[in-house]
Amino acid sequence: QVQLVESGGGLVQAVGSLRLSCAASGRPFNRYAMGWYRRAPGKQRELVAHITTGGSTNYADSVKGRFTISRDNAEDTVYLQMNSLKPEDTAVYYCAAVDGPQAYWGQGTQVTVSS
Repeated sequence: QVQLVESGGGLVQAVGSLRLSCAASGRPFNRYAMGWYRRAPGKQRELVAHITTGGSTNYADSVKGRFTISRDNAEDTVYLQMNSLKPEDTAVYYCAAVDGPQAYWGQGTQVTVSS
């Protein structure tokens, strides 16, 4: 089992930036694909960005060109750099570690973007 702790959320004005971090502990971090998800009020959880064990990435269309996911296997941490933030990016952001059919989730961190 892996434990995940997100940090870095907060309140930011539109067009500002934030960097989220997700620190993992437990089983070897480099065996997991990692993802950032978000849930906005009244909406379903959606995938924001994903990074494989090999470092390949993919993004939701709504964040392409603005968000960057990265991982540091030496530090057991995955990051989400968020630039040019918009009010519609307001949500609770969760990181997830995936190993085949098994997924582990963090507790989430709130990101609020004011207009």
